[in-house]
Amino acid sequence: QVHVTESGGGLVQAGGSLRLSCAASGVTFSSQAAGWYRRAPGKRPELVASITYAGLTDYKDSILGRFTISRDNAKNSVYLQMYNLKPEDTAVYYCVIGDQLATLDYGTWGQGTQVTVSS
Repeated sequence: QVHVTESGGGLVQAGGSLRLSCAASGVTFSSQAAGWYRRAPGKRPELVASITYAGLTDYKDSILGRFTISRDNAKNSVYLQMYNLKPEDTAVYYCVIGDQLATLDYGTWGQGTQVTVSS
């Protein structure tokens, strides 16, 4: 059974940084696509960053240049480095892995980690 676990969320002031980590088990991680979604209060989840099994990345426009997604296949892990955080980045952040980016919404989701950015 596939398991995904996030860590690294917290409370930070605007302009600060956080690094989210995601560990996967029960799957050949190196063949999986991965992404970070976030769900702000009262809103639907949105994909903010993704990475293919080959390491190709893509980002939502609103976080481009501030967030960096990366992966370490040896550790079955994917990361989201976040810089210059803004109050509008406040959300629960979810790591998702799946066979393909196109169907990542239907992949395996972690439990989420809260990121709160104060102004």
